[in-house]
Amino acid sequence: MKKWTTLMLARAGVMAALYVALTFACIPVASGAIQFRISEMLTILPLFYIEAVPALFIGCIIANLISGCALWDIALGSLTSLVAAILTYIVGRLVKNVPLKLALGGLFPVALNAFFLPLIWWLAYGEQQIGYWLNVGYLFLSQGVIIWVLGSILYVALAKVLQRGVSALAPVRMRHAHADEPKDPPCKA
Repeated sequence: MKKWTTLMLARAGVMAALYVALTFACIPVASGAIQFRISEMLTILPLFYIEAVPALFIGCIIANLISGCALWDIALGSLTSLVAAILTYIVGRLVKNVPLKLALGGLFPVALNAFFLPLIWWLAYGEQQIGYWLNVGYLFLSQGVIIWVLGSILYVALAKVLQRGVSALAPVRMRHAHADEPKDPPCKA
């Protein structure tokens, strides 16, 4: 594992802040069974960046804290996001086919949130107005739209920017791929 650079830390801070800001941009529909938390499109970023893993975790904690969620929801909901981000990062390293990478990478935040959030809500808030499986279905649908539609658009846009060689956005592993090459051509005397 490479050491974390200042660029990686700064990028993680921006990602976490963006997660919080995007959550609050859609606050009326950012929580509940049918939630369209636009910030969830950022869960595709671990396909590119390892620093997105802790950034999404911290962003989720802060967003849930500020929005007044119960302690169990803050802790366990954020841990669910962390596990999903780790699994998405692994997919990003192992899968090379882009459509498959997007499908599998998005599956973890969609499925883990859909299956675990209703259980977390029951623990945190007690009896739910709708049943577990209805909550799962609503969450799978709403998370799926955000992650597989908006997240895919984000993925394609970021991939195009990276192809153009924007070094500030390049993952650290890509930036050091040719570290053994000389920076300047040798002088001819």
